[in-house]
This record gives sequence, C-alpha cells and structure tokens, in this order.
Amino acid sequence: MPELERLTLLIVEFFEKLSSWEHGVVRDNGLSLPQMHTLEILGIHSALRMKELAGKMGVTTGTLTVMVDRLEAAGLVRRRPHDTDRRSILVELTSAGMEIFAEHDMQHNRLTADITSTLTDQEREVLEAALEKMNREF
Repeated sequence: MPELERLTLLIVEFFEKLSSWEHGVVRDNGLSLPQMHTLEILGIHSALRMKELAGKMGVTTGTLTVMVDRLEAAGLVRRRPHDTDRRSILVELTSAGMEIFAEHDMQHNRLTADITSTLTDQEREVLEAALEKMNREF
C-alpha cells in the first residue's frame, strides 16, 4: 500500500475512533456535539461576539443563534452587551456551563494521557509538532 494511502487510512481510523468516543461522552450530558463544541470554545476563549464564535465553529451566525438560544434556555450560556461596542452581543458560559466544560476538558485530558501513555517524550514532541502543522493547514 502506498505511503499516502496508509497515512490516510490511519488518519481516518483515528478520526472515527475519536468521534465515536466524543459522541459517547457528549451523549451522557444530554447535549449535541455542536452544543458541546460551543461550550468548549467559550470555555477556552471566554466571552466572544456571536460572529467570532460562529467563525471558530465554522457555522453561520443564523445556525449559531439557534444553538445559543437552546444553550441559554438550558442555563449553560448567557448573552450580554459588549463593554465597548454597543452593536455587539457577547456570549459567555454560566457557572453551570463552566462546570460542564471543565468536566469535558478533564475527560479530554484523561483520553490524551491514556492514548499517549506508551509514547516517549520525544515521540510526544514530534506528535505535538505534527499536529500543530496539520492544524495550521486547516
């Protein structure tokens, strides 16, 4: 099998396994995967304008509005006016949203520790560098 095909298969296999794990973890919280990703982005970046959040998620502001409405109704996020731009609305996590984010982030860290436990320090550094380069390509 050519090297590129083998690499493609490995990336796809890893993606499928990670996606399956993610769906299982998110399902336990009663959230959809996009809703959890919204909480993750807000947990990492704090309050964001709707347009910024939509850009980080790769969705339209219309799609995001529906999702934020649902998360707000669930008490996980809140909207508030921007401090210096009267036209902008910021979205941020509530304390309940922060708790869910923190738990999910801890699960991500455990998964990373588990799946990299057999790697040497040098292999971890190479993996980190490769992932950073790959992420820049997106």
